[in-house]
Amino acid sequence: MRVIGMMSGTSADGIDVALANISGAPPRLAAKLEGHYHNRFPKLVRETILRLANGAETTTAEISQLNFLLGEEFAGAAIAACAKWRIPLRKIALIGSHGQTVFHQGTPAKFLSTRRVASTLQIGEPSIIAERTGITTIADFRPGDMAAGGHGAPLVPFVDYLLYRSPKVGRVALNIGGIANVTIIPADARPRDVFAFDTGPGNMIVDALVERISGGRRAYDEGARIAAKGQVIRPLLEKMLRDPYLRRRPPKSAGREQFGGAYAADLFSRARKKRARSEDLVRTATIFTALSIVDAFRRFILPRTTVRQLIAAGGGTKNPLIMAQLQAGLQGIEIVPSSAFGIGEEAKEAFAFAILAYEAYHGRTNNLPSATGAKHSAVLGKLVHGRVR
Repeated sequence: MRVIGMMSGTSADGIDVALANISGAPPRLAAKLEGHYHNRFPKLVRETILRLANGAETTTAEISQLNFLLGEEFAGAAIAACAKWRIPLRKIALIGSHGQTVFHQGTPAKFLSTRRVASTLQIGEPSIIAERTGITTIADFRPGDMAAGGHGAPLVPFVDYLLYRSPKVGRVALNIGGIANVTIIPADARPRDVFAFDTGPGNMIVDALVERISGGRRAYDEGARIAAKGQVIRPLLEKMLRDPYLRRRPPKSAGREQFGGAYAADLFSRARKKRARSEDLVRTATIFTALSIVDAFRRFILPRTTVRQLIAAGGGTKNPLIMAQLQAGLQGIEIVPSSAFGIGEEAKEAFAFAILAYEAYHGRTNNLPSATGAKHSAVLGKLVHGRVR
């Protein structure tokens, strides 16, 4: 089957579209990346997503409208990608859409005084995607895992295990998006041996600071050029490294609720009171991202298993300062890009949701309880049939 996977992460910079050619079934599933396309969100759409995701006041009407509008955006991205690849929509058998997360509470919290509830919300209406493209669409993957007692994240480890398991080499798959997450695959691992978790922030804090400092003219620190001009604010970095999330044992998941706009605004305010330069603040946040990943290795990964390779993906791999700090902090571990395995660093997560959709379409379980904390395996995703052709 040719399957399209679509993903918009916590940075909400746009939609990644991956085209996968998939056949077989685990453990002999074969999947090849045939194309990648990125469709940027209009400025006002991105601003609205980030405002809601950062917990600003909103209405049910605005959430409902944005859900349908993002359905149009995801459908348009799939159509534009197929046009670029010169592949007719009728040649695509299935779409897997992660949607856009606007809220994620992976662990139960008190709600309405009497109950503790965990919940998640990804929007980008799949009925719109299926109608506009005519292609059967599977979306809304995370709630099924949470209903089974899991955190609803991370879901990509199911795919990491299929792609990267080795009889002799212990590997960690690292994705540095808005949030950074790891999948640990010991040598000769069985599914129950794999574990995974969000280490903490990826690009999220740095991006938010750069947008604030530049007055919205820049969305990220391209090539770490701003950070390269700064010095680490050591007292601030030490305080950041004492964040309780870093010490919490896996399985665990993080999002804007921990490291979003409020967190960045607090850092900005502290730096201004100390009259720190903007470049120093961006460098400090960049180093924190790298060191929080290294800290996760030292606390939770290396005491449990031997790791020989780190397979890196996500937008954060384009930041040379982050990658240099990882190399320095993880000596003895070979760092290789996911492109060495045939999957471009920025296509990895969209590609993963193509595979998750493929498995759901065939009625096979597609979560990894050892990664999410779910009580059992489950078939994740809700199916909307495409138009009858």
